[in-house]
Amino acid sequence: MAFLEIKNLHVALEDGTEIVKGVDLEVDLNEKHAVMGPNGSGKSTLAYALMGHPSYEITEGEILLDGASIVEEAADVRAQRGLFLAFQYPHAIPGVTVTSFLRSAINAIRKAKAGGQDDPIPVKEFRTEILAAMERLKVPRELASRYLNDGFSGGEKKRVEILQMALLQPKIAILDETDSGLDIDALRIVANGVNELVSSEMGALVITHYQRILNYVTPDHVHVFVGGRIVESGGPELAHRLETDGYEAFMPPEEKAA
Repeated sequence: MAFLEIKNLHVALEDGTEIVKGVDLEVDLNEKHAVMGPNGSGKSTLAYALMGHPSYEITEGEILLDGASIVEEAADVRAQRGLFLAFQYPHAIPGVTVTSFLRSAINAIRKAKAGGQDDPIPVKEFRTEILAAMERLKVPRELASRYLNDGFSGGEKKRVEILQMALLQPKIAILDETDSGLDIDALRIVANGVNELVSSEMGALVITHYQRILNYVTPDHVHVFVGGRIVESGGPELAHRLETDGYEAFMPPEEKAA
C-alpha cells in the first residue's frame, strides 16, 4: 500500500464544473512521480484538491494518506499528517518573516503530534536546523530575516519552498509547476533540493508541463494528464516522448477537433 493513494477522484469548481474526472494514482515514500499535461488540463486543480483548498469540491472518490481517508480533513490537518504543497505562485506575507513563519509551522506540526499539547521547538535547535538547511540547499541567509516572499524573485520564492520542505519533513510533497519562472541556475538548485529530500521518509509528486525540470529530477514514474484524467503512465522515457511529440497524440478525439 502506497503512502498516498488517490482512487477515482473527481473534483469540481464551486459552480459545479467538473475539472478532475476520475484520477487513480499511488505515490509512495522514496518515489518521484511526474504528472505532465498541457495548460488547462486540471493539474493544479488536482494539487489544490489534494491539499484541501476550499474552492474545490471532491464530488467522488477517495484520498488516502497512510491508509486513512483525508477527504473530509482541512488543509492544516492534511499538512500535520504529512502532506505538503509547493505553489506555482507562492503568496507574499508582508510583516511575517521567513524565520517566524517556519518556526510557527514547525510548532503547529509538533503540537499535532503531541496530541494538541504545545511542544515548541527550542530556539537554539531551530536556529541550528534552519541554518544547516539553508546552507545545504543554497538558500541565502539574508532571506531568513525578510518578509515571506515579499519582493522575492521567482527563484528566491521557490528556494524558500524547498527550505520549507526540508524543515517540515512531509511524507508526500506536491510541487505544482515549481519550475515556473525559474532561470537555469535557480532550476538546478531547486531540483537538487528535491533530489536530496526524496528518501525513504518522503515521496514527491512533481506537476509540470515542461520536460526541463525532469532533466534534473529524474522521475520513477511519469503520468500524462489530459482533460482531467491520467491517460497514460510510464517511465522517464515517456517524458522524452512528450517533449518530442507534444500532448496532441494523447488527447481524446473531441478535444483534438476543438
